[in-house]
Amino acid sequence: MLELCKEILTKVSFDKLLFQKELKKALTWLKKDEIEGFKEWCIVKFGHVYPDVLRVAFNKA
Repeated sequence: MLELCKEILTKVSFDKLLFQKELKKALTWLKKDEIEGFKEWCIVKFGHVYPDVLRVAFNKA
Protein backbone atom coordinates (compact mmCIF):
# COMPACT_ATOMS: atom_id res chain seq x y z
CA MET A 1 0.00 0.00 0.00
CA LEU A 2 2.89 2.34 0.79
CA GLU A 3 4.32 2.07 -2.72
CA LEU A 4 0.89 2.64 -4.25
CA CYS A 5 0.43 5.81 -2.19
CA LYS A 6 3.83 7.09 -3.31
CA GLU A 7 3.00 6.36 -6.94
CA ILE A 8 -0.36 8.13 -6.74
CA LEU A 9 1.12 11.23 -5.08
CA THR A 10 3.84 11.42 -7.71
CA LYS A 11 1.24 11.25 -10.48
CA VAL A 12 -1.05 13.93 -9.01
CA SER A 13 1.68 16.31 -7.83
CA PHE A 14 0.93 18.72 -10.69
CA ASP A 15 -2.29 19.86 -8.95
CA LYS A 16 -2.26 21.15 -5.37
CA LEU A 17 -5.87 20.31 -4.50
CA LEU A 18 -5.65 16.82 -5.96
CA PHE A 19 -2.34 16.26 -4.18
CA GLN A 20 -3.88 17.40 -0.90
CA LYS A 21 -6.87 15.08 -1.36
CA GLU A 22 -4.74 12.05 -2.19
CA LEU A 23 -2.31 12.73 0.66
CA LYS A 24 -5.19 12.83 3.12
CA LYS A 25 -6.54 9.58 1.71
CA ALA A 26 -3.10 7.94 1.86
CA LEU A 27 -2.77 8.78 5.54
CA THR A 28 -5.99 6.89 6.26
CA TRP A 29 -4.80 3.83 4.30
CA LEU A 30 -1.32 3.51 5.78
CA LYS A 31 -0.46 1.69 8.98
CA LYS A 32 0.86 3.72 11.90
CA ASP A 33 4.37 2.29 11.52
CA GLU A 34 4.51 3.28 7.83
CA ILE A 35 3.54 6.92 8.33
CA GLU A 36 6.88 8.23 9.64
CA GLY A 37 8.82 6.87 6.66
CA PHE A 38 6.10 8.13 4.32
CA LYS A 39 6.33 11.58 5.91
CA GLU A 40 10.09 11.70 5.36
CA TRP A 41 9.67 10.59 1.73
CA CYS A 42 7.01 13.27 1.16
CA ILE A 43 9.19 16.01 2.63
CA VAL A 44 12.15 15.05 0.45
CA LYS A 45 10.06 14.64 -2.71
CA PHE A 46 7.47 17.43 -2.34
CA GLY A 47 8.64 19.66 0.51
CA HIS A 48 9.85 22.35 -1.87
CA VAL A 49 6.53 22.39 -3.77
CA TYR A 50 3.84 21.92 -1.10
CA PRO A 51 5.37 22.58 2.34
CA ASP A 52 2.11 24.01 3.67
CA VAL A 53 0.05 21.02 2.53
CA LEU A 54 2.51 18.58 4.08
CA ARG A 55 2.65 20.49 7.37
CA VAL A 56 -1.14 20.52 7.73
CA ALA A 57 -1.60 16.87 6.69
CA PHE A 58 1.07 15.45 8.97
CA ASN A 59 0.07 17.58 11.96
CA LYS A 60 -3.34 15.92 11.80
CA ALA A 61 -1.91 12.41 11.35
